[in-house]
Amino acid sequence: MSENSSSFSIKNWSQDDQPREKLRDKGKAVLSDAELVAILIGSGSREESAVDLCKRILASVDHNLNALGKLSLTQLIEFKGIGEAKAITIAAAMELGRRRRLEDVVQLDKITSSRSVFDVMQPILGELPHEEFWILYLNNSNKVIQKNQLSKGGITGTLVDVRLVLKSALEVGATSLILCHNHPSGTLKPSQADKDITQKLKTAAQSLDIKVLDHLIITEKTYFSFADESIL
Repeated sequence: MSENSSSFSIKNWSQDDQPREKLRDKGKAVLSDAELVAILIGSGSREESAVDLCKRILASVDHNLNALGKLSLTQLIEFKGIGEAKAITIAAAMELGRRRRLEDVVQLDKITSSRSVFDVMQPILGELPHEEFWILYLNNSNKVIQKNQLSKGGITGTLVDVRLVLKSALEVGATSLILCHNHPSGTLKPSQADKDITQKLKTAAQSLDIKVLDHLIITEKTYFSFADESIL
């Protein structure tokens, strides 16, 4: 029996078939519902793996996740291999999914001009007493999918890690970037360092087919756009 029960352990499966490793290496979309629930419960019973146990649970509700979410703790515990802790974990995950569906879909900011960039970033940068450098990551529709603070420094300037910018762009699937930083002094004139880092990022991004659309210097009341001034 011990030999047979050991064979059911997910630890003995090929790494490509282990749910956690599969999600890590191939992404969450490739996992079946049973594999995702198996990650939640962590282990099965002596007779079946966590994935097989979850397949059996899902089969009992016709593979309908909404129906799974309606099962009580008592009903979940009736499945051999599901104790109170695992039942609570499943119920909590189902409740999070339900609440997620109820939330309003976040409307992404769409960038249509340098002014729209200023409207997005002025509340973040406009009144800071120190300099910060931010990157806006955009999708094909010029909508902001992520805003990242890249560096924070004194009034004299900031350090910009080009590799980190591009790594983040690839991770979020950005097709273009907009650079932003503030000048606490209020001056709108770009420094030579501002021009150099813009060109450096633009050149590096081009090798990955990612466009640098603009670089804005932002102050409390106004801004300077590299693209508008044709110096990008």
